[in-house]
Amino acid sequence: MLFGKKKSVAGLDIGSSSVKMVELDGKSNQLSLVALGYQNLPDETIIDGQIMELNVVSDCIRNVCGNFGVTADQVVTGVSGHSVIIKNIVLPPMSQDELEESIDWHAEEHIPYDLADVSLDFQVTQSTSDATHVLIAACKRERIDNVRQAVQLAGKEPFVIDVDTFALQNCYEMNYQPDDSQVVTLLNIGASTMNVNIVKGTRSLFTRDITVGGSQFTDVLQRNLGLSYQQAEAVKRGVSSAVEGIEEKSIEPLMHNVTEIIAMEIQKTFDFYRATSDDNETVVQKILISGGGSKLQGLAHDLSARLELPVEVLDPFRNIKVDSRKFDPDYMSEIMPEMAVAVGLAMRGV
Repeated sequence: MLFGKKKSVAGLDIGSSSVKMVELDGKSNQLSLVALGYQNLPDETIIDGQIMELNVVSDCIRNVCGNFGVTADQVVTGVSGHSVIIKNIVLPPMSQDELEESIDWHAEEHIPYDLADVSLDFQVTQSTSDATHVLIAACKRERIDNVRQAVQLAGKEPFVIDVDTFALQNCYEMNYQPDDSQVVTLLNIGASTMNVNIVKGTRSLFTRDITVGGSQFTDVLQRNLGLSYQQAEAVKRGVSSAVEGIEEKSIEPLMHNVTEIIAMEIQKTFDFYRATSDDNETVVQKILISGGGSKLQGLAHDLSARLELPVEVLDPFRNIKVDSRKFDPDYMSEIMPEMAVAVGLAMRGV
């Protein structure tokens, strides 16, 4: 378009418990925050990544846009969970044309679904004289159609449908600008799913989606202490005064049990990567956590102690200009961990 205003694109993260939106402006190395919005979803609106109530989700998207000034006509959104398959594969040396012609045949070996039922994409991550390293990503078409419907019902145009894991990686790369020797694990803890991505520099080495999340803490507190959902959520976030007669010593063991499960799943991911890879030299140096589950009091400290690694909360606005006159710094600090995927998705649109 030679004249006229460029269409703006927002990042839309449809999680199992909330909808998050971010609109950015500028170039990739000089981004500024235009709009940011968040709204919780009713229970069981989304189950195992599948949108069960399309109208509820589309209304929520419209509300976020209207209440928080998100004016973009187009959105980049993402998918995650068991319908998404991500594999790093090693092939013989070949040209891009040869790879494009043969990728379906190679992918069939690694994707447990009929290729007619999935959308498939790939990217060469490394080429040497001996091998071509390729990252393939596939998602069931029905899951993509499900997300697309919700976006279109909200009056928005789906510009790109990405994978949440890679959106988080985009957010990390732009904000932290890692060199090739840095190895980190990006851990996005949602309400019901945890995305794990081991990244070396800007190359994804291994990804895994785990059906463990922040709601597991809530369930344990409800079940063992006889709390309502709202009470358990408050206690989970460290507001123990929200419930009378509940002692701190009765809460801690329950929280630690779930933290132990999360730590075990992360360790299993590390072990599985080492067992299935020829790479014996790569050692994770740090874990960066994000998502609503990362806000749990003491979680970073507990994971660090159990895994014997530094654990920090990822800052998705570290290299993004945020006008403190427009966006309340206290609110930004509170909501920051939950916006990482939405920021990564929004980056696809600028």
